[in-house]
Order: sequence, then C-alpha cells, then structure tokens
Amino acid sequence: MSDSKHTCRVELLSPDQTAKIAAEMGVPPQLADLNIFRALLHRPRVAKAIHELLYSQFFGGALDGRWRELVIMRIGWVTGSNYEWTQHWTVAQVLFGCSSDDLLAVRDWRSSKRFGEADRAVLAATDETLESGTLSAETWALCLEHLGSADACVELVTAIATWRLISQIARSLEIPLEDGVASWPPDGVASPAMRRD
Repeated sequence: MSDSKHTCRVELLSPDQTAKIAAEMGVPPQLADLNIFRALLHRPRVAKAIHELLYSQFFGGALDGRWRELVIMRIGWVTGSNYEWTQHWTVAQVLFGCSSDDLLAVRDWRSSKRFGEADRAVLAATDETLESGTLSAETWALCLEHLGSADACVELVTAIATWRLISQIARSLEIPLEDGVASWPPDGVASPAMRRD
C-alpha cells in the first residue's frame, strides 16, 4: 500500500484546528503543518511528547546529524515507510549535509562503497536493532569505537528507537504524503517492505 494513495485512518485535523491545538501544546508550526502531526494532534499530549522527543535529538546532541539521517532513511527503507523516507529525503540533504547518493545507498548499504567504517557501524546497529530488538556486545563495541563516546552511542540507540516508532505510527495510521509530494524520491522505487493490498 502506498501512503500517498490511501486515506488516513483518522481524519486529519483542519489547518485551523491544527494551528490552535499546536499553539496550546507548544508544537511548532513547521511540525504542525505536517500530516503526521495533523493526525497526532487528535491526542495533544501525545503530539507534544513526540515533538519534544524529536527535537531533543535534532538539536544539541552528541550524535552527528548525518549519522542520524542515515539511520532514519535506513529505517524508512527497511520498514517500508514511504512517509518517513519522503520527509527525510529533503531534511537530510538541506539540514544535515547528506548527499542524495548516500541516501540512495542506504537501500543496499552493505554492498555500497560510499560508507566509511563509522557509517557502516551506525547502519549495522540500525539493521541489528530492527531485526532483533537490541544490539549485540560486538556491535555496541564497534559503535563506541567509531562514534567516539558513550553519549553518542546512547543517542544512536534512542534515534533508532524513535524513528522506528515514527515509522510504525506513519504506517499504522496510513499517514498520507503532503499534497504535491512525490512518493519514494527521487526515483519512485518503493521499498520491498511496502505492504500490499
């Protein structure tokens, strides 16, 4: 199923409703305008908590923003979250300096020559967590070696958990893409994990 062709399982709040509730809950307008928040703001406290969780990781953290975006794009691809992949396709490039070639390479990162040892440690941690729900001692040690601090490793673990949550929300609620946004940029190739009707 493509998130761009289905109706959300909950009615998206109108822009006026969204703006009012978001302002009351301290959710910034740039987030409130997104379809995922137009759905989440039906439960204002949940939307506020998710906003705070996302912002705590985006700003002033120990984990390099590029690594976080590689994690997010890998999760979007592996879980078949068109919404997550599409949102971060632009965010990763504009705000965090990722190249489009790197983002495309996360689809099959193990056979790509684009990634250094630290990138590969982050992506291995992502895949291992998605597959087993945790990190092995070996993968933790590899991340600690390449990320440089336990703080960065803790943020890596929380980034994987956070954007796995976002993927699950977007897919379970069938959040549609924003108007005029193309599916699975830049080439429209969908993840093999996409659910089929």
